[in-house]
Amino acid sequence: MIFLEIPWNVNPIIAKLGSFELRWYGLLFASGFLIGYQIMSHIFKKEGKPEKDLDALLFVMIIATVIGARFGHYFFYEFESLQKDPAKFFIDMIVPPYNGLASHGATIGILTALLIYGRRHKDQPFLWVTDRIVITVALGGAFIRLGNLMNHEILGKESNVPWAFRFNTFSLNTDGSLKMTPEAFTRHPAQLYESLSCFILCALLYLIWNKYKAKTPHGLLLGIFLIWVFTLRFFYEFLKENQEAFEDNMALNMGQILSIPAVLLGIGILIYSLNKGKKDAEYYSTHKFD
Repeated sequence: MIFLEIPWNVNPIIAKLGSFELRWYGLLFASGFLIGYQIMSHIFKKEGKPEKDLDALLFVMIIATVIGARFGHYFFYEFESLQKDPAKFFIDMIVPPYNGLASHGATIGILTALLIYGRRHKDQPFLWVTDRIVITVALGGAFIRLGNLMNHEILGKESNVPWAFRFNTFSLNTDGSLKMTPEAFTRHPAQLYESLSCFILCALLYLIWNKYKAKTPHGLLLGIFLIWVFTLRFFYEFLKENQEAFEDNMALNMGQILSIPAVLLGIGILIYSLNKGKKDAEYYSTHKFD
């Protein structure tokens, strides 16, 4: 096999004005919400839902994603820091950059917020709205992992596969500019694996929705999303460096442990969908709600 390597020399900072930095990660993070909003707008129009509800839904999604992901990171990966300085957690929730976002925490936050949203919008029950939202969440996940790639973070393990990436370590020059130093070895581009998986999932979920629209069995897309994302996450973790030192002595790291209940939840929701989801979809697509 011919050995190749991809030197990954991308600067994570696009532009800098004084102390303000425009980073690829932030741009991609925001793009996920902006494009996701357009997708949801299209879905609402096709299914005759009030477009005025989109602003509330976008607000709920942003807050739930940031708070859930930040809290998940602290709770699962830096619990001692959370105990010692809980005030820092609350500051980090609202002050960018949002360094340290846990996808499992974001999932919990989003599902909780949409449960509340669904109760307040009788024509958009929990499983209806989550089935549509996961299309945009998959897209957002793809953009976030691309942001990780741009940041040279969430690194894969050392590897000599033909598509291996040579990442950089960072330090500051005497003038304050960013200095990038290539690592001595190449790695799996694990961020790219997860990003491509999420792009494929986004397309798959959209095609299923586009085929059935309002008749999509409730829970079908959510079940597929949870099974797909967290099954792959479990196996991708074998190709990634542990995020925290405490994971080095564990048979399975924290990401893998948290993925197991997420997959089981997805299986349970999918079973429900195959048994009762079609009847739920027929009921909500034919009834009028005030």
